[in-house]
Amino acid sequence: MKIFVNRKTRALFCKIGMAVGIFTIISAAFIALRVENAAVFVLAGALCMALAILFFCYQYFQEQSKLIEDAAAKIREYISGNHGIRIDCNEEGELYRLFHEINSLAAILNAHAENELKNKEFLKGTISDISHQLKTPLAALNIYNSILQGEAELSPTISEFTKLSEQELDRIENLVQNLLKITKLDAGTLAFEKKRENLAEMLEDVRKQFAFRAKQEEKEFSFTGEEKITLLCDRSWLAEAVGNIVKNALDHTKYGDFVRVEWKQLASVVQITVKDNGSGIHPEDLHYIFKRFYRSRFSQDTPGLGLGLPLAKAVIEAHNGTVEVDSQPGKGTVFVINLIQEQL
Repeated sequence: MKIFVNRKTRALFCKIGMAVGIFTIISAAFIALRVENAAVFVLAGALCMALAILFFCYQYFQEQSKLIEDAAAKIREYISGNHGIRIDCNEEGELYRLFHEINSLAAILNAHAENELKNKEFLKGTISDISHQLKTPLAALNIYNSILQGEAELSPTISEFTKLSEQELDRIENLVQNLLKITKLDAGTLAFEKKRENLAEMLEDVRKQFAFRAKQEEKEFSFTGEEKITLLCDRSWLAEAVGNIVKNALDHTKYGDFVRVEWKQLASVVQITVKDNGSGIHPEDLHYIFKRFYRSRFSQDTPGLGLGLPLAKAVIEAHNGTVEVDSQPGKGTVFVINLIQEQL
C-alpha cells in the first residue's frame, strides 16, 4: 500500500502494533495465570496502551504539521519574490510527492516567467527600433507638410488637405510614443523617479495643457481641490495619466458641456475625480475601455487610438493606485483615481 511507503508512517503503525501486541501478551498472561484482580490489571494495561497510542499519534501528526507549516512558509516566500526557494522532498510518501509536484510547478512558473520577460524585452526592443526608424520619415513628412501649407494659401482645397495630413501625422506620432511607453511599462524597465510633489501644482500643469482646447470648444473646465495635499509620485508620468483621462473626457463632450477635475484627501488615500456630462459610455463597453486599441462601435466618430486609457491605468497601478469608472449613456462619466499615501 502507498500509505506505508513513508518510513515515518511505517514507524507509527509499528509502534501502535507493538503497543497492542504488548498489551495482548500481558493481558493473556494475567488471565492464564489467574492473577487476582486480573480484570483491574487488564483495564490498567488497556489504559496505558491507549495513552501510548495517543502519544505516538500526537508525535507523528506534530511532525506532519511542522512539515506542512515549513512548506507553507516557503510557498509564501516564493510568492514574495524568492523564486529560487524549494521545499525539501528527499523522502518517500504521498506528502513528499505533493511537495515534489509543487517544486516542479515552481520550476515551470519560473521558466514561463523567464520566457515572458524575454518576450517583453524583445517586444520592447522591436517597438523601440520601429519608433526610432519612424522618427526620421515622420519628421520629413512634417517638414514637407509645412512647406505645402505655406504654398497652399491660395488654394483652399490643398490647404484643407494639408491640415488633415498634419492631424494624421500627429496621430501616428502619438501612437508610436504611446506604444513605446506601454511596452516599457510591460517590460518593467521603466524606473519611476518618485518625489514628494504638491498635487495642486501637478494638476495645474494638466489644466494648462488642455485649457486652450476647452476654451475653443466653449466647455466649462474646472480644477478644484485642497492646495496643500502632497503625494509621493513621478510627477510627469502621473500628470500624463490624469491628462489622458481628461483628454478622454474632452473627446466625449460637446460644445457647452463641462469637464470637472476634483481632488481631496481621504483617510489613507488621495482621490482624484474626473467628471463630465458628455455622451457617456455604453454598458457593454465599460469592462473594455482599459483594453488596448479597444474602440467602441458607439463612438467610431470620436478621435482616438485606444491607448490613452490603458496607459493611464498602467501608470496609476504602477503608483499603487486604482482607477474606477462609472457612466450612463447620455448623462456623462466619472473616473475615480485612488492613490495610496506612500512614504519615502
